Amino acid sequence: MAFSQSIRKGQVPVSCNLCETDRPIKWKCIDCNILMCNHCKEQVHSKFKNSQEHKTLDIKDIGVHKEEIDFTNIKCNQHSSQCCCLFCKTCNCLVCPTCFAKHHKQHDLIEISEGYNMKIQRRKEEQGKIQRINAKSAFQIGQLQNLVNEENLKHSNVKTDITDHQKVIKGQVDKYFNELSNKLDQSHENALSSLKSDLNAVSLFNTQTKDKTTEVQEFIQITDASKFFREVNEMEQSLDIPMQQIQPNYISSPKFVPGNTTQAYIGCLEDDENWSLEPNISLVVSKEYQSEIPAIVFLRPCADNSYWICNTKQNMLQKVKPDGAKLNKIFQNEIKVYGLAVLSSNDVLLVTDAPRPKQLTYTTGKLTDTVYDIAPFLLITIYITSDNKVVVGGVISKLERGAVFVMNEQGEHESVYENDQYNQPILNYPKRITSTRNGNLFVVDCSQTCSSGRVVVLEKGGDITNVFTGHLDINKDRPFKPRDIVTTAMDNVVVKSLNDPCLYILNNQGYPVTYYNTCNIGIIYAYSLAFNTSGQLCIGCSIAEGSTNKAKMYEVNISGF
Repeated sequence: MAFSQSIRKGQVPVSCNLCETDRPIKWKCIDCNILMCNHCKEQVHSKFKNSQEHKTLDIKDIGVHKEEIDFTNIKCNQHSSQCCCLFCKTCNCLVCPTCFAKHHKQHDLIEISEGYNMKIQRRKEEQGKIQRINAKSAFQIGQLQNLVNEENLKHSNVKTDITDHQKVIKGQVDKYFNELSNKLDQSHENALSSLKSDLNAVSLFNTQTKDKTTEVQEFIQITDASKFFREVNEMEQSLDIPMQQIQPNYISSPKFVPGNTTQAYIGCLEDDENWSLEPNISLVVSKEYQSEIPAIVFLRPCADNSYWICNTKQNMLQKVKPDGAKLNKIFQNEIKVYGLAVLSSNDVLLVTDAPRPKQLTYTTGKLTDTVYDIAPFLLITIYITSDNKVVVGGVISKLERGAVFVMNEQGEHESVYENDQYNQPILNYPKRITSTRNGNLFVVDCSQTCSSGRVVVLEKGGDITNVFTGHLDINKDRPFKPRDIVTTAMDNVVVKSLNDPCLYILNNQGYPVTYYNTCNIGIIYAYSLAFNTSGQLCIGCSIAEGSTNKAKMYEVNISGF
């Protein structure tokens, strides 16, 4: 499924709430709800009444702290002098001792905390249902937007055909060509009217479901038990959201058919086939090459038509060049590599066990330190944008949180994607990164155990603009485990998953367009992705478990995405 959410990343500088100086914030008192520097924690806060009983957290641990809910002081709605003591499952309400004695003796009663957990679990299940509906609408947005783009492109192409033909016989038929152009524009408007009507409807529905998801999330975070049980029934009644229906087919603009020197020769507009929601994509294997390693875990093309490849299990990094049906090795280094990015010099930046990326000069084999520091985060992955920004992902394992850093060539941090407006981590374990021309960063974000994952779309301002968690057709009964990600020349994004043979194609907003099974073109065990300088999609593979064969690499001609 795929769903969208908007989360504003807070990066506003704050000062100590006590001394209001520029001393760095180090602590937060949960009881006082204040942020403090080291000085104020020791010299000021310690003098507060009962301060020794206050809960004080290191600022780095705020995101992982969850406030406990007090169930002992919930006033009864019927008997204001008493507090509720149990939850009645039969009546779906809280009860005090008087309520129990009068009406609930034979009912199914449980602890208030158990009733709370039961309600929370149901809300999460309902939230999941809304997210699945939201995923379907997001998928439809991607399909409809793709049709709008194709319709605009087709309109442009047909209009060009008309204009070119008009130039041949312009002196005789200007008036008729103008009529054709106007008629095409009208047909185009009619075609777009139907598409945009559904697109606007589904987009509105998508926004409503996102708002409802946020509303449920905020409701789940309510720590006032009285307020929770006072409002929970109303919340339950508001979550049944019917799915927005769209048309299965749409009217398309007519195509242009050239005619004779008469009106028929000039040409006319002829109805063309209607658009289908399924995009017309094509993948054709151009060449396949045999490597010397059992798995091409990383695949990065160079400007000189060579490739950097590596196998992490064997700690083997190679620079290879295609020759016939083989990848000839021109450089090799036995080094543990967790990520790599190619520089314009054809050298590489490597993520190793070191705290910073290393630069490898393949002509000399020399490894040197770089300026790209993200301490205390552990470096995981690295990517270089088209404008030479260095983007790295890292984690703090003990806090189970990740972050993405955008740096200039001097190593200065220009952007950091880490927490949302609630100071909650937005990333778990960022493994791969790519970017699109609209400034969005696409991050393959996995669970700490890598048992599942998602693609998080981060826009330039710091928001999560979308989250893709798999395709409805494929990932209904199996987890989505994204492995590699790459951007196409048309500014779409291709994702390869680890546990299925499909390429997932997203548009530059992160909405799913379609998917493609690489087994259809004879490619099995696809593992890594890249685009070479010729615009071909390069697919690095692995081998079957227990096999003694070596992995292959394929160069694939693509169209439609």
